[in-house]
Amino acid sequence: MKFTKRLRNSVTKMLTVTTLCSAVLLAPSTATAETKSKFRLAWTIYVGWMPWDYGDASGIVKKWADKYDIDIEIVQVNDYVESINQYTAGGFDATVMTNMDALTIPAASGVDSTALIIGDFSNGNDGVVLKGAKKLADIKGQNVNLVELSVSHYLLARALETVSLSERDVRVVNTSDADLVAAFTTDDVTSVTTWNPLLSEITAMPNTTKVFDSSMIPGEIIDLLVVNTKTLADNPKLGKALTGAWYEIMQTMQGSDAEAIKARSIMAEASGTDLEGYDAQLASTKMFYSAKDAVEFNNSAALMSTMGKVAEFSFEHGLLGEGAADAKFIGIETPSGIYGDKGNIKLRFNPAYMQMAIDEKL
Repeated sequence: MKFTKRLRNSVTKMLTVTTLCSAVLLAPSTATAETKSKFRLAWTIYVGWMPWDYGDASGIVKKWADKYDIDIEIVQVNDYVESINQYTAGGFDATVMTNMDALTIPAASGVDSTALIIGDFSNGNDGVVLKGAKKLADIKGQNVNLVELSVSHYLLARALETVSLSERDVRVVNTSDADLVAAFTTDDVTSVTTWNPLLSEITAMPNTTKVFDSSMIPGEIIDLLVVNTKTLADNPKLGKALTGAWYEIMQTMQGSDAEAIKARSIMAEASGTDLEGYDAQLASTKMFYSAKDAVEFNNSAALMSTMGKVAEFSFEHGLLGEGAADAKFIGIETPSGIYGDKGNIKLRFNPAYMQMAIDEKL
């Protein structure tokens, strides 16, 4: 079964920022955006990002691009981290990514980016599982297998806080997502943190208990469509076309009528599962089908608080770049305020285009 790799290998993660800082200096499309008519959007397989593939296949994206007399190429990139790296280096104008990755790759590399659309947040898709134990506190002293420096690592850190523990009380074992399920079948591995569908495979095994999941920290693992801020400023038509297409797709795919079932079935097949499997993934994903709900989430004080937690985790794990003196090194702009350095804003949660969808001005 195919599924997104919302992760990064620990070595790749630590090298990404320094490598891309040099790359972006050589990428004129990132540093000096200008008015243009052709754009590229990268996506990778994940329940909340499959709508972009459907939007491309169904012609919805083309319809909205034609409305604004532009061309938008939708490109699937098999490696999630590589898609963000290419965006950061100027190879794409827009890319799907989590809020943590938006901070620790493009923003940490000096690329000013805007979260154009907040698509969803994980609401149970990510979890901590123990073998032979029933409560989270039992994790103390155990090895925890996970993809290091990923959203799983962040989830573990947040989970530990809820039982007055920290990463010092466990031993993180960096394990590829491809190896996690097999590893958990061995006697030596007693604890894992991962995401669906791996999470579902593991919890289906005997003598296992899911002791924590992302529904217990709602709104912290957020999936975004991110656009280069300068590109967006110089090309508002891109923002309007992408936003208009997204909410048409959202309207099409929800519900139980024939058109919605057909749309989700296409998304399911493209992601390597069936309609039942895809709907199960949607059930543990808080999709913002309406622009109104997305804007309310975007404008809430909770978003800035969440990004503060993400920044602190990222700084503690060396993910904000060599020049970062503290978690507030990078400025994160939200409608409720700025977290971090106001003179170094590199990540912006701007609801302007989602608001246009609400106001029917797209």
